[in-house]
Amino acid sequence: MDSPLKNIKRSYEVLIVGGGIVGAGLLRDLALHDTSCLLVDKKDFSSQTSGKSSKMLHGGIRYLENFDFKLIWEALHEKNLWLKLAPHLCYSQTFFLPIYDNSKWPLFMTRFALALYDFLSGYENIGHEIVSKRKLLQRIPGIKAKGLKGGGIYHDAIMDDTKITLEVIFDALNNKSCQALNYVEFLNFKNQGEYNIVNLKDTITGEEKSVRTKELIFALGPFTDQLLARQKNLNWRPILLPSKGSHLWIDKKCLPIKYPVVLNTNDDRIIFVIPGPNAVLVGTTEDPVEQNMFDLRPSEDEKKYLLENLKNYFPGHSINEENILSSFSGIRPLVKGDSDDLGKTARTEKIYQPYHNVHVIAGGKYTTFRVMGQGISRIIVERKNMPYNHKLTESSLRSPLLVPAFKPVPITSKLIFKIVENEKVRTFEDLVYRRIGVESKKHWRPQIAGGKSFDDFFLPLVDKLSEKIIVTREDVLNYFA
Repeated sequence: MDSPLKNIKRSYEVLIVGGGIVGAGLLRDLALHDTSCLLVDKKDFSSQTSGKSSKMLHGGIRYLENFDFKLIWEALHEKNLWLKLAPHLCYSQTFFLPIYDNSKWPLFMTRFALALYDFLSGYENIGHEIVSKRKLLQRIPGIKAKGLKGGGIYHDAIMDDTKITLEVIFDALNNKSCQALNYVEFLNFKNQGEYNIVNLKDTITGEEKSVRTKELIFALGPFTDQLLARQKNLNWRPILLPSKGSHLWIDKKCLPIKYPVVLNTNDDRIIFVIPGPNAVLVGTTEDPVEQNMFDLRPSEDEKKYLLENLKNYFPGHSINEENILSSFSGIRPLVKGDSDDLGKTARTEKIYQPYHNVHVIAGGKYTTFRVMGQGISRIIVERKNMPYNHKLTESSLRSPLLVPAFKPVPITSKLIFKIVENEKVRTFEDLVYRRIGVESKKHWRPQIAGGKSFDDFFLPLVDKLSEKIIVTREDVLNYFA
């Protein structure tokens, strides 16, 4: 299997390290400004934090109590923009916020908070409501009735985080001077004034290559401190307060709700319960993390915490660990502030410039990815003596994935090989988890594959697939079983 490093140029105007949503957004912005770029990621695109979110484009209702009004305003406007630009990747949804006699926000404060949330959206949000206990119990059957006073209704958006990231990258690649490589690790670099010499390694084949670039951007998310601390020419000091967030996918048969519910926990946190077509997403936790941050899984304590809160709020439903279809964890790249309280740490981004042509962006939230890196893009574009147009990215994405979000399509062997050929698939997990969107075998629906089980569909394809990607029979048999 040849390395994609064989097909790249020796020199680019910009090299971006990090294939999450922030790196993807920067790639697209610069590509639309006719700038040659190479993006690399040590793993698959969107395989870490950007694919491990709560699956919402939102202003952040809980940030109101931190008075993060600028962030909320920006995020709500971006959410509403993407609802127009990419309706195939996100959709508006009604959220229910039940209020109990011991809730932190009583009903009158909830009314004020939701009115403020709508105001910060420029009244582009669908308007909020305050509903009675009776109406809330009708709309959210099975929710705890004891102590319930009523609730608030507001609107945010549900998204497919992985597919947005992928489509943003693939849209950028319409500019043929741009390339994106997964499983290519940044090793180190040397700044030579006008240029940077960057050393790269294919983590699958082991091949290495050096590339020259005028501008170097690090969009590493939670891995910022770990990677940059290894660069002896940077003298990097840690800037992040990483926070682990874990989620569970629960079988919808045991929690058949139609609308997302926002739960206030006894430890002053918020848990979102978001129904999908066949499963309900429950999350998230918020715990410090210091270990290796790649490919994390929820701890037993985190699973127990989420299940206990779910059972507390939905006593009418029998929910236990056997009902978990799959689970995942991501790391929030929070930038250190005045407080070590993870819940109070601001979600705003920060930009650093260790050399005049080396840029580091950290922090921020998924919803604002389009605008987060515009300061860096502006610097780079204007250095080329070109005008920077911040509105270029206010355009629709042009390269839809073969398997769309939220819309089941028949899965055939022909489609599988077309995905492998066109969507930068290098491993079996890339194909099944991020391109098709099957998080585990328990999520597989035989009806989309002609009635075949997961194993019966993929095992006959292994030999032919292995000529193009990394896959074995064991990969199929053990796929998140």
